[in-house]
Amino acid sequence: MKTLIAANWKMHKTRAEARRTAQAVADGAPRGTDRSLIVFPPFTAVAEVAAVFAGREGLAVGGQDVYPAEKGAFTGEISPAMLADAGATWVLTGHSERRRVLGESDALVGRKTAFALDAGLNVMLCIGETLEEREAGTLEEVLRRQLREGLAGVAADAAATRAAVAYEPVWAIGTGKVAGCAEVLEAHALTRRLLAEILGPAADAVPLLYGGSVKPDNAAALLALDNVNGLLIGGASLEAESFLRIAEAR
Repeated sequence: MKTLIAANWKMHKTRAEARRTAQAVADGAPRGTDRSLIVFPPFTAVAEVAAVFAGREGLAVGGQDVYPAEKGAFTGEISPAMLADAGATWVLTGHSERRRVLGESDALVGRKTAFALDAGLNVMLCIGETLEEREAGTLEEVLRRQLREGLAGVAADAAATRAAVAYEPVWAIGTGKVAGCAEVLEAHALTRRLLAEILGPAADAVPLLYGGSVKPDNAAALLALDNVNGLLIGGASLEAESFLRIAEAR
């Protein structure tokens, strides 16, 4: 499978800033067919990034969230059709900041994931444990719950062809702390096994990404690990130069 290198810009960049960064990414993107780059800008900049990436192989844009309804009285939310109309082909669901800061439940994440896939978008489902949960020895319990509820109602073939899972230990997001190689290996092997319980043989085709304080100097080591099929990058993706260095890491 292709290696996915994804940028989550979170609540950063005006439209002009996003356009400039996207252009720099497009101009410097690695040539070849073994890697795909995905940028998740704020909603206001999705169309800007999509316009820059249009017609460029291996470049895609996604939304940072989605609501599980076609339309309606959902102030501040965005539908899959709106994202697609702006040029998005991907969407994030279940990011820890939405779970912890905005109180999203596992069940809501599952509704979003299934609805977005049914609407034709590719979905990157985020999972991960807090430091308290890891220290309590509940890693497997947490990941099993997040995956089972996050993929509830998702057909195995849809997951295999249009879904990815990003493992992001909450304690390593934006903290400068990175899970050690042994911890990443353990979590990704566990995730692959849990996916097999849920999806059967189709689980082997689902890319698994690692996220959490990924930087140019640790990207190659992370990508060399078993069951790491890509990276989801936060702060280090805000500058095209550092994001491209990660994208080129071998």
